Amino acid sequence: MSNKPPFPASGTYLKSIRETSKSLRQTAKINISQEAIERLVRSPTFTSTFERVSQGHGLKFPLNFSSHLDELNVLAVLSLLNFGSGYRTALHAETGRGAWDTMRALVLSLYLTSATGEEDFLSARGMQNIQVGQVAELLRVNVHVERQHETLAGVTIGELGGPLYELLKLITEVLNETGQLLIEYGYPNLGSFVLKRLEESSELEVVLEQIVRAFPGFQDMAMVKGQPIYVFKKALFLIHAITIRFGDMNPAPFPIPDTRDSPVFADNVLPTMLVHFGVIDLTSSGLSIEEVSKEEGYTLRAAAIEAGERMAEMGGVKETEMDMWIWAIAKEEGYRGLKRMAERATVYF
Repeated sequence: MSNKPPFPASGTYLKSIRETSKSLRQTAKINISQEAIERLVRSPTFTSTFERVSQGHGLKFPLNFSSHLDELNVLAVLSLLNFGSGYRTALHAETGRGAWDTMRALVLSLYLTSATGEEDFLSARGMQNIQVGQVAELLRVNVHVERQHETLAGVTIGELGGPLYELLKLITEVLNETGQLLIEYGYPNLGSFVLKRLEESSELEVVLEQIVRAFPGFQDMAMVKGQPIYVFKKALFLIHAITIRFGDMNPAPFPIPDTRDSPVFADNVLPTMLVHFGVIDLTSSGLSIEEVSKEEGYTLRAAAIEAGERMAEMGGVKETEMDMWIWAIAKEEGYRGLKRMAERATVYF
């Protein structure tokens, strides 16, 4: 896969997500079954569970934050680190948690460590300086492995490695890079950057563009089959998370974006579930769920974006609500064991 495409033209980020997703889906010969959509949204699987599970967003923290800005900063860093799905099996084996719960636990540990007066890992400087060993310690993950010396019989050598070492390096690199940029931009932490954007304009289109352009960790876009694809899953998730956590407060602590026009947050769960439900039909594409390349990952996520839009329209709900339902139903009994789409070495989902 070649280098990233240019950013969409200013003011066209949402439009670009939808248009490039549909174009790539068509190029890949992936079909979206309108019949399967109608069947699903009318079935008890959807109608009897939607109100209950679509609210299970996992964004309430067991903490008393010292300020709304503190919580906003935690939300922002959690959204930045909302990836690692390709390491789900290894994470469950090592920690008993999946990718989302692992990142949630990490960010809470970063916050609690900072609150004790030790280094503030959630500050720009702390993010810039954090090391792999510190991330591993906070997650209680062992990244030291022993191997046989190449020439000395009976001698073992300790070195960094193991099934989760690659993920911990990705986490560290994203934190380091984002922290460095925050320092260059003159912000004490990521939450302060987001707050400034909200105060300038809380319009979804504008906030999305500002976040994406500022940090590579949110630049979820690629060239696939000679055409651009824009997903921006983590940035959209962050903006919607703000509406969930702060939108019902009266008065609101800062301007709240309106996310009614947001596309879904395309990760690995959405394509997995939509293929299972028959909504995404891969028969003519030659693609399959499970281990995927970067090109295949973007292609399947593109199909999920368009399918999510159609499903929300048919079901009479917002796309963000449909996203939350699909994500939450995947955790229900009967779906947890599905073999999920997996792509390693990505910081976007």
